[in-house]
Amino acid sequence: MTTDSLLKWREEFPILSRCNYLISNSLGAMPRGVYDSLRYYADTWAEQGVSAWGTGWFELPGTVGDKIAPLMGAAPGTVLAHQNASIANSILFGALDFSDPRRDKVVITELDFPSDVYALRSWMPDHIRVQMVKSPDGITIDTDELLDAIDESTRLVSVSHVLFRSAYIMPAKAIVEKAHSVGAQVVFNGYHSVGVIPVEVEAWNVDFYIGGVLKWLCGGPGGVFMYARPDLLPSLHPKVTGWFAHRSPFSFDVERLELREDAYRLMNGTPGIASLHAIQPGVEIVAEVGVAAIREKSMRQTALIIELADEQGYEVVSPRDASARAGTVTVNPPQAYEVSCELLSRNIKVDFRPKAGIRIAPHFYNRDDEVRQAMTAISEILADGSWQRHQQAAGVAT
Repeated sequence: MTTDSLLKWREEFPILSRCNYLISNSLGAMPRGVYDSLRYYADTWAEQGVSAWGTGWFELPGTVGDKIAPLMGAAPGTVLAHQNASIANSILFGALDFSDPRRDKVVITELDFPSDVYALRSWMPDHIRVQMVKSPDGITIDTDELLDAIDESTRLVSVSHVLFRSAYIMPAKAIVEKAHSVGAQVVFNGYHSVGVIPVEVEAWNVDFYIGGVLKWLCGGPGGVFMYARPDLLPSLHPKVTGWFAHRSPFSFDVERLELREDAYRLMNGTPGIASLHAIQPGVEIVAEVGVAAIREKSMRQTALIIELADEQGYEVVSPRDASARAGTVTVNPPQAYEVSCELLSRNIKVDFRPKAGIRIAPHFYNRDDEVRQAMTAISEILADGSWQRHQQAAGVAT
């Protein structure tokens, strides 16, 4: 049996000693280093008070962004940390110019994360129409159909890089190439990609990329990163803004806002410093482990999930082709919701998504036997009828 060298990192994640944690696609396990990182933040605040702004706090969104940048193939100084995706999306969508009447279309897909679509629709001018590309199977988006939808009337393509229900990897490079060939721009949601699959925003010539640290980067809630291609920054005029975006923030000029020319052009008000400290230990560990090693193990363990699901006859709502599948496998056994509840009661951390099933997401710190335990438990729950108590608790007739 091949030794799994990545398991040496398990001791850095306290929760792994207390449960079977297979839900890193929702919330990555917390590194023990977060205790020290937040203690450092508290000590800095307690000891320096307001002087802490001059000893690192003011630059912290960029400092954290520079730690994330190599994991997505971005250059230093091009990635900034924000509070959440809705804020980052609003900053970007509000900054884009939609005034060209010849470009009155935005392209999305029906499998994008709803919150991204909510933000997009709320910022679109009245003349902009949204074309939603449907999924043929609830798992994938047909590449040809998507690329055909991107035409000369398209202003923006806003899609997920990895689909949250199925973990299907969208063809990012092809999407960018088609969009650019007709004069459109692309923004990707990268919540389910960065940290578990290779991402190369600079090599792919991506326009904008927004992702989060709380999943595969083990950075916790309150941390989102946004990349904007540097040559596009002068064209962006954000409506969601604040004093951190000012060229001279301490001039306190109420007459005019002179936007910075670097990535901080898309900053707004005072950032959440505590979250920016909590983010860093997970990002640092993922960088040390290496995305290539994480991807190799992920492909093997997700293949194992599919193999075990096939043995039990469960529907698999994820791509079977490993090259098209990110870090999650969604399986849809009978009574999937109730089964997922029973798994949680047995301290096996997974989650359920409507129109999909039970999402199982091992990370680099998971053992193969944990995957097997979860799949065996599904069969046991269906066999012993323990799923029924969750159906009854929900008030559903058995």
